Amino acid sequence: MAMNVEQMTVGTMGVCCYLVACDETGEGCVIDPGGDEPEILAAIEKHKIRVKYIVNTHGHPDHVCGNGPIKAATGAAIVMHEADALFFERPEVRGYFAQLGLPASPPVDLRVKDNDRLAFGKQTLLVIHTPGHTPGGICLYNAPHLFTGDTLFAGAVGRSDFPGGDSHQLLDAIKSRLLALPPETIVWPGHGYGGDRSTLAAEARENPFLTGRW
Repeated sequence: MAMNVEQMTVGTMGVCCYLVACDETGEGCVIDPGGDEPEILAAIEKHKIRVKYIVNTHGHPDHVCGNGPIKAATGAAIVMHEADALFFERPEVRGYFAQLGLPASPPVDLRVKDNDRLAFGKQTLLVIHTPGHTPGGICLYNAPHLFTGDTLFAGAVGRSDFPGGDSHQLLDAIKSRLLALPPETIVWPGHGYGGDRSTLAAEARENPFLTGRW
């Protein structure tokens, strides 16, 4: 059994959206649908994926703006960490991020926490809570794949100057949780700023935010 992964760069802010599916059953997930919904839906149709979950690595509008159309087309449940589901319901937070002019997400259907598992077909995604970019930022792990959202990029880390951000939390989560995984783990980031993928070994060795050389 294997999990198939397709990376798509979508939306006005170049979000890396992922289609992941169990190759045996065809059941799968959409991770961070950040725009260009017709293209995402066309890829779902092409690969004949039955979408069970729409998983958001965090609640920023550029990563959730496609939730509504994808949910309407597939009936999939919207999934977010419980801390971000609460944080992004706050009127002042919604007002701040509305300045980006992107559609808001419908209500979250399933609120997850650290170490929960999302099962689809014969595959699972392990939820790893990595706060710092947002209070409820998560990474999703299915060896050897790690979907890091805006927690960890190729050669960089997520910014922490938005409401709810904390640079110390972010670096601690990366070092204590992510770098504890096998070094050959493939890093699939939320934006392709420094490349569309990496490995934990490369990031531990070369990422200036993790080596202290920035």
